[in-house]
Amino acid sequence: MNTLPGRRIRVLAATTATAGLMLVAAACTSTDDGGSGSKTAAGGVELVKAGQLTTCTHLPYPPFQSEIDGKVQGFDVSLIDLVAKNLGVKQVITDTPFENFKTGAFLNSGQCDLAAAGMTITDERKKNVDFSDPYFDATQAVLVDKGAGVASLADVKSKGVKLGAQAQTTGEDYAKKQGFDPVSFESSDAVLNGLRTGQVKAVIIDYPVVQGWLKDKANAGAFKVVDNLNTGEQYGFTVKKGNTKLVDAINKALADAKSDGTYKKLYEKWIGPYDASAASPSASASAS
Repeated sequence: MNTLPGRRIRVLAATTATAGLMLVAAACTSTDDGGSGSKTAAGGVELVKAGQLTTCTHLPYPPFQSEIDGKVQGFDVSLIDLVAKNLGVKQVITDTPFENFKTGAFLNSGQCDLAAAGMTITDERKKNVDFSDPYFDATQAVLVDKGAGVASLADVKSKGVKLGAQAQTTGEDYAKKQGFDPVSFESSDAVLNGLRTGQVKAVIIDYPVVQGWLKDKANAGAFKVVDNLNTGEQYGFTVKKGNTKLVDAINKALADAKSDGTYKKLYEKWIGPYDASAASPSASASAS
């Protein structure tokens, strides 16, 4: 990614992703609306491949998407499964380099129907893709080694503690604006590994990711959250510009999930204790 704001604006080296790797998500449906190779699903939604809703993502990014027990699972995956079910097809996930997401390259080339990767909604991105309604509000966490002797991001700076961040993310951008020269890691896994191995003693990254890390007792014993930075950003799913029928289908699935309790159930499964504000994010909010 470039300097565009956005919590999940990530550029990972192409060598860390396998473009075109097809992974069937867990809990998918299996019927094709057309029944005979039709690319038109329920509601007149046109698909790039018959019988499947093809989703571009970049792995791993738990708890939104990661491979667990041989299947791609996570919060994003579960929400898009609801869309696929409504369309009468299965969701199939394609693992792709994230730098293509901001341009909508894989959507424009017909490789994918939509992109789901914990992506922040930004005005700059809207020039290239159409976003669904926001489905998640997120904050950035400052996670530190318990032995670092710091209790805030200000401490990290004043004491000269080495800070890490994921490349091309809001966390990295925020750190630079605060006068840090953070160590840049290509993925969330690499950020955690940098903390574990002592390359850095503190990191800035999405709080839901930290929540997932701290479910592991070893991580919880070694690290602690000392700051939570609310930058007002929201996640959305993207489709090729002009694909209004698919946007409508995504928005309907999200609205239904929030009204019938499915969203809350999935949130608690993948993210943690339910935050009611996340269920009704303001569509007018924008990243800073």
